[in-house]
Amino acid sequence: MATSKDEIDIKTGRLPAEAYAENFTDMHEPLTRHEALVESDRCYFCYDAPCVTACPTSIDIPLFIRQISTDNPKGSAETIFEQNIMGGMCARVCPTETLCEQVCVREMAEGKPVKIGLLQRYATDHYMEVVGEQPFERAPETGHKIAIIGAGPAGLSCAHRLAQHGHDVTIYEAREKPGGLNEFGIAAYKSTDDFASREVDFILGIGGIEIKYGMALGDELTLESLTHCFSAVFVGAGLSDVNDLGLEGDDAENCINAVDYIAQLRQSDDLSKLPVGRDVVVIGGGMTAIDVATQVKLLGAENVTICYRRGADAMSASAYEQEVAQTHGVSIRHWLQPKQLHMKDGKVAAIELEYTSGSNGSLEGTGETVILEADQVFKAIGQTADASPLGGVDLALERGRIVVNEARKSNHEKIWAGGDCVAGGEDLTVVAVEDGKIAAEDIHRTLMG
Repeated sequence: MATSKDEIDIKTGRLPAEAYAENFTDMHEPLTRHEALVESDRCYFCYDAPCVTACPTSIDIPLFIRQISTDNPKGSAETIFEQNIMGGMCARVCPTETLCEQVCVREMAEGKPVKIGLLQRYATDHYMEVVGEQPFERAPETGHKIAIIGAGPAGLSCAHRLAQHGHDVTIYEAREKPGGLNEFGIAAYKSTDDFASREVDFILGIGGIEIKYGMALGDELTLESLTHCFSAVFVGAGLSDVNDLGLEGDDAENCINAVDYIAQLRQSDDLSKLPVGRDVVVIGGGMTAIDVATQVKLLGAENVTICYRRGADAMSASAYEQEVAQTHGVSIRHWLQPKQLHMKDGKVAAIELEYTSGSNGSLEGTGETVILEADQVFKAIGQTADASPLGGVDLALERGRIVVNEARKSNHEKIWAGGDCVAGGEDLTVVAVEDGKIAAEDIHRTLMG
């Protein structure tokens, strides 16, 4: 059993200057033309393709792969963008190993699926780098103006489809930069070379979309006022609050919100200036926990441990992502839940965790504990919704999230919503993109009769 350490070892510049660029290069090398042609030939081009059903945005995967096999990456990208205007980012961050590639016939037969994600990236990267121009034309103006809350994946997807239909769109974004999760919440090694920002510029190329920054729902900007000024409103605001551990010392400066740290890392011009502990403990079992643990290890932390209260199968992070973290030297320990933070001079020096058991169908502590030294503790145990900015209108909510139907429409006649802020929403970029697209189509049908 460990004891609380004598010194809290947090510092910047743990690595040689050249190591940062090397550690944060693209996690997956993009396919060359030859590699893409060879890989595309592995596809059976199934008529009733299970990969299409598994894709939240219903991209015609056999078609876009066939277009690559005929050396037509431009046409392939257009097929992708027709269903998913953020196909470039989704190719980088989508958990294809648990979606389209998991049900690939090649996976079933050989245990080696077609590399759908990398092929999608090959096509979309080619289009954005070589063709560059917006693939869709804007329809004649309808005279309708739609307000969107949040310039994240859901909001941008909705805005693009609405603009494509000829509507004028105003996006209200709380931050000073667009992109949402793609810009602030994705591990830096998954989206390099400022791709998130370049993709936003690509989307805005359709025209008819204005973004107003530093505008969050609150006292001055309300849903009530927006419903009076606009023909329709789409809420894609994401989640604003992060769950705490519920322990004394939770607010210590080295007991850190993982979401905020990742955002700080993503926006940093000099990674050597980020504070990093020697011994780091991450609490959580989702993608945020994996991303912050892996990146802290790449920043020079010596010992990084993820602690999760249930077993490996219950982690929302995929087995592949868990393997990525472990490959980088992160230790993952299961059946442990936080019990007490051990403090020294107002900072966390160690964390005591209790072993848990799920044998009786519900999680319970065993009474046995272990203490891990920790210069930094990262909280990655989920985000919660703050419903207070949604006041002023009669809006059905569930645990602070907006209740919507299959068309992503709320109970209010002029309000639609998508992404993490809706009840039952999944924490995936590709799902948020689909929410925005579906809502835009329903808004268009509603406004045009």
